[in-house]
Amino acid sequence: MAVVISFLIALTGFCGTVIGFSSIWLWITLALLLIAAVGFIDDHRSLSPRLRLSVQFLSAALVLLGIGNVPALSLAGWIIPPAWWIWGLLAIGLVWFINLYNFMDGIDGLASGEAIIVGIAISVLHWIEGDSSAVSYISLILSASCLGFFFWNRPPAKIFMGDGCSGFLGLAMGTMMLVDAMKDPERLWAWLILLGVFVVDATWTLLTRWRQGNRLSEAHRSHAYQQAALRWGHGKVTASVAGITLIWLMPMAWLVFSGRCYGIVALVIAYAPLCVMAKRLNAGRI
Repeated sequence: MAVVISFLIALTGFCGTVIGFSSIWLWITLALLLIAAVGFIDDHRSLSPRLRLSVQFLSAALVLLGIGNVPALSLAGWIIPPAWWIWGLLAIGLVWFINLYNFMDGIDGLASGEAIIVGIAISVLHWIEGDSSAVSYISLILSASCLGFFFWNRPPAKIFMGDGCSGFLGLAMGTMMLVDAMKDPERLWAWLILLGVFVVDATWTLLTRWRQGNRLSEAHRSHAYQQAALRWGHGKVTASVAGITLIWLMPMAWLVFSGRCYGIVALVIAYAPLCVMAKRLNAGRI
């Protein structure tokens, strides 16, 4: 909960002194508090999947209510204007981000390290393009909040994250992605590229388990990163994910940020080797 508390305190101070505490960030703060509180309770006394899912959709609705609109979707230069069905699609996307971050919090330092790397990378991409919008600073605040936790969570971990923090991080990054996409629809793809390791691993594993007829709410240890950790250890896997994000995914995201490549094209190129890795590591198969 230290990550949650420190981030929200810093966010409130930043919004209040720099960009004005607008209604958008008020609703977002409420949504983040709600998802962190429910996750904290679930860490101590198990809640039903239906209740957790209901709260997750409520939190997603609060985020969309705060933003007040939905970004257009950009597909290789073809702009799909905001429409009613996009609201539902983005709500499902936010709920998926909450859960995928929870799924990926399974080895020492992985989830906190990802938040640190992605937050810094997004800020750098903004500054390279001369954009000093609120997202560039808020993503750094999130990274700093996770950095203190990472000191104790790095392999071998002394403390662990839990659902209260992992779901919070997933919603926070999903929210910043949507806020960024309001300014430029192509940035939605850049965020998805940067978070590619988590998105591909969680999605590939879920789809594989679904095809096999497994219960999706059942706990398991068949993610690609978990299979890799059994072979090479937590430290090497956490460091490898950071390296992939910085060396492979960040340059691909920059191509999108700078307008040198369509987002959907860059995403397909960026995800291709990640899908190969997930398959070779037998993600979703026990």
